[in-house]
Amino acid sequence: MGEKQPAVSKTATKTRPASKSTATSSRRSGGTTRRPRRREPKTLSAFITDRFDEFSRSQKDVARYIIDHLDEAAFQTAEELARRANTSSSTVVRFSQALGFEGYPELQQAAIEEYRSKAPQGGRGAALFDFDHSEFEASVAADYDNLEDTARRLTREQVDACVSALAGAQRVLIVGMDQLAFFASYLRHLLALLDIRAEVVASPRQESVARLGRVDEDTLVIAFASGSAHPVVVRAVQLARARGANTLAITDATLSEVCEHAELTLYYSSNSPSFLASHTSLLAIVQALAYGVYARDKKAYKDRIRAFKLK
Repeated sequence: MGEKQPAVSKTATKTRPASKSTATSSRRSGGTTRRPRRREPKTLSAFITDRFDEFSRSQKDVARYIIDHLDEAAFQTAEELARRANTSSSTVVRFSQALGFEGYPELQQAAIEEYRSKAPQGGRGAALFDFDHSEFEASVAADYDNLEDTARRLTREQVDACVSALAGAQRVLIVGMDQLAFFASYLRHLLALLDIRAEVVASPRQESVARLGRVDEDTLVIAFASGSAHPVVVRAVQLARARGANTLAITDATLSEVCEHAELTLYYSSNSPSFLASHTSLLAIVQALAYGVYARDKKAYKDRIRAFKLK
């Protein structure tokens, strides 16, 4: 990895007071003391992002997870973080050392400092529950925060561009593997209610992947990714771009490989105190996309929706 960089936590909160001699000399000169503008030290997230390309593949998995789940990294053990990032605890330790920390505890301290500087007063889920709440309430409060964070990160321009691409596509191919296969199928179901035909690639089996061979410039490929994207998902987006197809990535990883190749991206927050990532915000995005298409021409869809007795 080359020469180690200095750890960010050592400069995150400490500032050196001005020396007496400097203050005295400025008063003697009769001029006003102009303090040099102090540079804000880099946060852990910014430090990781700047050096992302230097990391190994497994270290990138750790980096992606910390960037988008800072609050979890701040309070989890190396073993817990490794499990959630789909890697080993030794990789987490090596990643910490690659950043210039002595070990994981020093990286965790930097995560705590950044989290404290960003966290709103009142703590997680304060609008819903008291501070000392149960595991059930903690999970619901996390989902509340995820929805708020997701809405805050998305822009109207992003959403409008995605809805327009979906409404105008002649063919839609949705790719989602493992847990995300459910959301790919659910989006296909919602689009079918609006008379938009879509196909799903939800497994690495040959008959499923064969659908990728029919991708052309009239296709919109929608790729679901969580953390380190599945190889089939990455391959699908790369193939789509090579063939001139439109591409939309829906992911919980800011530094996802899928985002590097997709033209359009929608980010969702998936923080969770549970043993699995939260998909509440992803479900909201899937339903909002379908509603966005419906809202473009409610009159055209009204009779069809009424026939299905959905409302």
